[in-house]
Parts: sequence; C-alpha cells; structure tokens
Amino acid sequence: MAPQIYDDLRERIVSVALVPGELLSEVRVAQDYGVSRTPVREAFKRLEEEQLVEVVPKVGTYVARIDLGAVRDSQFIRQTLECRIVELAAERIRPAERSRLIATLTRQQEAIDAEDSSGFFRADEQMHELLAAISGHSSAWGVIHEVKAQLDRLRRIALADPRRQRQRLIEHRAIVERVCAGDGAGASAAMRKHLASIFDAIGNIAVEHEHYFDGLQSAP
Repeated sequence: MAPQIYDDLRERIVSVALVPGELLSEVRVAQDYGVSRTPVREAFKRLEEEQLVEVVPKVGTYVARIDLGAVRDSQFIRQTLECRIVELAAERIRPAERSRLIATLTRQQEAIDAEDSSGFFRADEQMHELLAAISGHSSAWGVIHEVKAQLDRLRRIALADPRRQRQRLIEHRAIVERVCAGDGAGASAAMRKHLASIFDAIGNIAVEHEHYFDGLQSAP
C-alpha cells in the first residue's frame, strides 16, 4: 500500500488540498487506508525526500512550505528543455498531431467554462506532454515532471484564479500557433514568455498566503 498512499498524498499536497503547514497524522492516515503504520511511514519518507513534507522529531509530520529556491531550479529545467522541445515539435509536427494539440486547447477552454481549475491543470499538462512526444523526446517530459512538484504547487494556487487560467490559455494558443506553423524560433520565444509568467503571480499569492512559502526574500 505504500506506493498508493504516497501517490495519493503527493497529489493532495501538489494540488494544495493539503495546505503548507498542515499536520499529517500517521495514525489517522493509517486508519483512513485501513493499514498498519509501516506503509504510511514509507510513504512519508518518500515525501520527505521530495521536500513535500517536513518531519519534526518528537513533534510530528507537516506538509512542507513551498520552497521558492526549488521553484526557481525547476523553472530553469523546464525552460531549458521545453524551449528546445517546441523548436523540435515545430520541425516535426504532422497533420494528425496538429489536431490533437488543438484539442488540448479546446479542453482547456471547456475547463474554464466549467470553472474546473483541476480540469484546466490536467489539460495544461496534457498539452506540454504532447509537445514533448511530438518533438520525439517523450522521456524529457518525465524528467520535467519529476522535478517540478514545488513549481506545480505554486501553479495550482495561481490557477485557482479564473483570470490566470484565461491568461495561460492565451499563452498556450500562441505556443500552439507557432508550433503548427512550423516556426521553431517563434514557438521557443512564446514558451519562454509563458514559463516566465508564473513568477508574475508570486507577489499577489504571497500577500494572501505568506505562510505557504520559504524563500520569499529571494523571490524573482
């Protein structure tokens, strides 16, 4: 059960259903899953290694605050890989893939219309993953996904605001338009602008949720 507990808790932390600073009771989690405390401890250990929980000896386990240093690092990795990904995708895209890529934009619009921020996030992820596949480097998305947990927590908070969802969709359309047109340089520039936009939200989010973050003093 440890992998399932880990996956469930990780998703709840990244989606901010479990908020930074919240106490995680080993006993309560074990009761919820109907298991002993051993697999819960194993799940907590993996989450601690990813800096998603903080274990305070003799006190308890807490959802870790969002580390903006880790956000910057994961953003650097995303920008480095994804700007190259869209350049290659623009060179290699085929007609059927254009249709699939445009369909991810349709799903994003549908999620906005339904006021479904989780659905928008999923469709957003599907678009980026598909671009990696079109580029011929599907495994690159796995690398990106592995390192962006802290970044995704910030994104999920930001995307709770429908205005930011609409702005992200505008940016996504610009990327897809350039890829479909075979304009690698334009796609790369659009991707770089898109990925930088998440930092525009940090100031406003920090005002409302300062206790969610570590490293605000060094935020870009």
